[in-house]
Amino acid sequence: MDAPPPVPPLRTQQRKPSCPVGERLRDYLRRYRRERELPVTYERLRRFAESAPLPDAAGRPSLWETVLFNQLEMESLQDGLKRVYAILRVDGDLSVMQHLYVDRIDFCAFGNSAPFRIRIVNAYNDNADHFYVKRADASRIYGLELEHVLSPNRLNYLTCGGTLVEEHIAGIPGDMFTAQWLGHREIKPIRLAKELVKFNERCFVRLLGDMRSYNFVVVVTPDFEDAQIRIRAMDFDQQSYEGRMNFYRPQFFKDNRPLALFCVKHLRLETARQYQREEQVLMLQRKAVAEERFDLLLAAMAGDLLAPAAHLHELRAALAAHYRRDAYLRCESMAALVRENLESIRLHVADPSLAPAADSTGGEVE
Repeated sequence: MDAPPPVPPLRTQQRKPSCPVGERLRDYLRRYRRERELPVTYERLRRFAESAPLPDAAGRPSLWETVLFNQLEMESLQDGLKRVYAILRVDGDLSVMQHLYVDRIDFCAFGNSAPFRIRIVNAYNDNADHFYVKRADASRIYGLELEHVLSPNRLNYLTCGGTLVEEHIAGIPGDMFTAQWLGHREIKPIRLAKELVKFNERCFVRLLGDMRSYNFVVVVTPDFEDAQIRIRAMDFDQQSYEGRMNFYRPQFFKDNRPLALFCVKHLRLETARQYQREEQVLMLQRKAVAEERFDLLLAAMAGDLLAPAAHLHELRAALAAHYRRDAYLRCESMAALVRENLESIRLHVADPSLAPAADSTGGEVE
């Protein structure tokens, strides 16, 4: 048997240490059918033979490169990746996907997950879809699950040992939306500002960090009366890691300043608080519907070291001051902080006098 081709170096720019998937989280993933046997793993895709830069749609350089495999490996990968896609989309029923083919495999060395992007095409109508194969990282998986449970968005992903497979989240990248769509006549300002407030609150309560503009997408849905807007996170690498409280509030990122100013321009403070409260109540309702799942998730999360102790202590002190609740100071894990955030908003909904401290206008995150 021939030796496998050498593995090209992965030029990964790490933002935080990778967190391995522990047994408690693995049990959780099996229980909810996230952990599956997959015919293609991340390590197998790393054995590509060569690569070429992939420009974006406008012909400009991008962070992606197209990777190539030797012919025998590519034939096997074609079949294996189709089977992965079938498991992701139709629970493995390959009989309805025989007409699909893998058109391209791209690789991005930027970020923690160093993903492979698979472009899969319908041979009958040329319709294309994408999915991603990444390194499995526990904090990212917790981010995906918390999004699935506490947000209005359902997420479809799979794990297999050290491999994570995610579906593509469609939408207009936030930085592109800010540059090209902000102020567009089809976008009703109040609807956009309302969704920005709700998105900001979801990220803050469930401690999803680094939601600068290129890490979320804007979904625009035409309606009989103007367009509906939804903002969706698409990067979950920075779940519950940083100690700075404002790192979990998109409004404080320098990249998002135009969006923050847009909200200030179009919303009265009373209206913004209304939308914030609406999202808080919805999160409590989603948690109640999935109470057992949520408890099992946080139990697994509490057993994993997702952040240094210094980050935990800094964040819990800031949250204690923000919500004016000393209960935060007894939290010994990031999972406990997420639970305490939900308890804080539950208490606030029940008694409006227990309002959080007024927001500071400073603290912008670079």
